[in-house]
Amino acid sequence: MHVHEFALTGLILNLLLLFLLFNVADAQNIVKSLPGYPGALPFKLETGYVGVGENDSVQLFYYFIESERDVSMDPLVLWLTGGPGCSAFSGLVYEIGPLSFDDERYNGSLPSLHANPYAWTKIASIILLDLPVGTGFSYATTSQGYFSSDTKSTKDAYLFLQKWLLNHPRFMKNRLYIAGDSYAGKIVPMVVLEISNGGNEAGLKPRMSVEGYMVGNPLTDSRKDENWKVPYAHRLGLISDEYYERAKSSCNGEYINPSPNNTECLFALHLIQECISGIYPANILEPKCQHLASREGLQWDQGYLEEDSIDILLPSFDQEKPKCRDDTYVLSRVWMNDPTVQEALQIREGTKEQWRRCNRSISYDMDVASVFDYHQVLIRKGYQALIYSGDHDMMVPYLGTLQWIRDLNLTVEDDWRPWFVNGQIAGYTLNYQFNEDVCCFTFATVMGAGHTAPEYKPKECFAMIDRWFTNYPL
Repeated sequence: MHVHEFALTGLILNLLLLFLLFNVADAQNIVKSLPGYPGALPFKLETGYVGVGENDSVQLFYYFIESERDVSMDPLVLWLTGGPGCSAFSGLVYEIGPLSFDDERYNGSLPSLHANPYAWTKIASIILLDLPVGTGFSYATTSQGYFSSDTKSTKDAYLFLQKWLLNHPRFMKNRLYIAGDSYAGKIVPMVVLEISNGGNEAGLKPRMSVEGYMVGNPLTDSRKDENWKVPYAHRLGLISDEYYERAKSSCNGEYINPSPNNTECLFALHLIQECISGIYPANILEPKCQHLASREGLQWDQGYLEEDSIDILLPSFDQEKPKCRDDTYVLSRVWMNDPTVQEALQIREGTKEQWRRCNRSISYDMDVASVFDYHQVLIRKGYQALIYSGDHDMMVPYLGTLQWIRDLNLTVEDDWRPWFVNGQIAGYTLNYQFNEDVCCFTFATVMGAGHTAPEYKPKECFAMIDRWFTNYPL
């Protein structure tokens, strides 16, 4: 056999391997209308599954919405919701997507939807991914496939993007950003580094045009983030100077896992807990819903994003009952479990017994305690970063986020100052620069926002992200 025949044979084998790797098992569907929304959708919505892992045993479900502005020029964003185990649909309908529930007129029937004027899809094409496996409509074909972790979720996200881009080649050249909030604050920088080190620098195809990442109220280092809750509570006037100084002097900065023999510290934390136990930690200004599980201690507790209670489906006529944000989450559970909705979204029958906004029964190993080092590496590689924090969040307080950013030892390019929307202060921002050639790392608070900032302040967050995409100062 001649040399050119060997080369031709090798090319055919490579093409065959690519076909086997990125085969027709992946499914995608265009959704033109949805139950509860009047008329045709005013944007292009695609849903589908992408298989990853051995024999494609993990089937990851996604929603893809094309930019409503300029599909060819606008950035492509992969959005990961926190939890772990909270569906991407939560990000779509409560935070950044083009649809929102009309909770004001909900009467117990199928919830209705209306347009979100501050959807990020007005300026970017966005993939919202149900990750890790078991989240939302993502599922596994084997029992072993349901085991996941921080590192496995990262690899699954990379493989998903690899296949998705090969199936959508027109987006290969678009600027790519990885984004998410809450627990996804750990996964996002890990995915960016996987793309950089495990994909692009290794020569794997397709080469991804990743330019940066953004994370909101991000869990970064579990122990450090949690230990900032006490200083935050003090700064916001939730505990007295005396209680704070007592805990500060006796606990030595360890408020989450103090020594059981440190009775003075334990007593100080007991006093603090009595002060904050009635506070809704996702936004300290909002009511704490009665149906939420009680919490012991000061630990970062996923119970505040727990499965939505079916007991609050119908609106209450009790005028004394405060309106709780969590009540609106039930609408997604009602809507997504409706057979007509699942048919419209092209959900595979028999793959999900019941959809939950946040699935707490997933088998998940939080095997990465801190992603601080990931941020350091990504900065050196020149990736842009936007870190934003709702300043009324006590789950991942902005003080802790600001501290680990300061620990990066970056040069301050633009010092602490207010940023504005429509002439009003929307928050405060800092810009850092790694060196003369690498810029920049942006931190911003969103004034009055809670744990999922775009949910609380949609107009302000839309303005923030629009300016950041165009390198316009906040």
